[in-house]
Amino acid sequence: MPDRTMKILLANPRGFCAGVEMAIATVQEALQIVGPPIYVYHEIVHNRHVVERFVKRGVIFVDHVDEVPDGSTLVFSAHGVSPEVRRKARERNCTAIDATCPLVTKVHMEAIRYAKQGYHILLVGHAGHDEIVGTVGEAPEHITIVESPEQVDKLNFTQEDRLAYLTQTTLSMDDAMRIISAIRRKYPNVKEPPSEDICYATTNRQHSVRALAPLADLVLVVGSRNSSNSVRLTEISESTGTPARLVDDVSEIDHSWFEGVETVLVTAGASAPEDLVQELVDELVSRYSGEVENPAGVKEEMVFALPVTLRVLRDGGLGEKFATSPVKW
Repeated sequence: MPDRTMKILLANPRGFCAGVEMAIATVQEALQIVGPPIYVYHEIVHNRHVVERFVKRGVIFVDHVDEVPDGSTLVFSAHGVSPEVRRKARERNCTAIDATCPLVTKVHMEAIRYAKQGYHILLVGHAGHDEIVGTVGEAPEHITIVESPEQVDKLNFTQEDRLAYLTQTTLSMDDAMRIISAIRRKYPNVKEPPSEDICYATTNRQHSVRALAPLADLVLVVGSRNSSNSVRLTEISESTGTPARLVDDVSEIDHSWFEGVETVLVTAGASAPEDLVQELVDELVSRYSGEVENPAGVKEEMVFALPVTLRVLRDGGLGEKFATSPVKW
């Protein structure tokens, strides 16, 4: 037994956001209504465990619509898709169920509107991320991806060009503001989105880590490595001077990390299931006589309705409106 007690701070909020809850519940409902196999375009959310659990239930994840048999049920992931993907799904006579997070859809609609108004859009985000690929697809001739202030410096637009900017929803607020500030300095007349594009859940989780990380000797972020918002949480912790580790689950813990550590902050990205957090906390409690504290945080009450296509599939649209319920595995 250890000769000391480890303090474990549980960040609030953490884990699933409303968009992830909706996306996962959409696949669950589709499985119940249609039965397996159903197909999902890209990972429904960026978490290895979520994907593996659905694979065991008969969900097939694909990277190209051409992989989907004609007439199949196809779910679009929470990160959104381009109009070209939707067109290909129609050509294959698929029953398409759109599980795109409404906050991502908001960015898509802004891109379409600005393009129609004659603006060229500077899209702040990570090239190649599913969300960025989908947004660019809405107006490819009118969008330039910007990943850093250095890239802003290299842009060759003039002060007379009609420019607007949008951002990926899962960015670090600090990183986004550095790039946006560079855009504003170079193009003072740039049009800004009517409201913040970085999602409320991303913001809340980042605020929590920024406030609590200085109180800890180590931060553990539960999430997958392809989860942008999870990676951002580790970066924010390290920016405060507290080292951070990103782990998919308790099996990835290296106990050498805890030498000299008295306080650990545990949080989770917006696509990480809570049971993985609890397994990790249980391990720390057992091994290090840990005492868990739950600092107060922002209470999230956002709920997104499930896609109407599910209701149509279930009962021809005559049933009551779907709303997300707690995700059960």
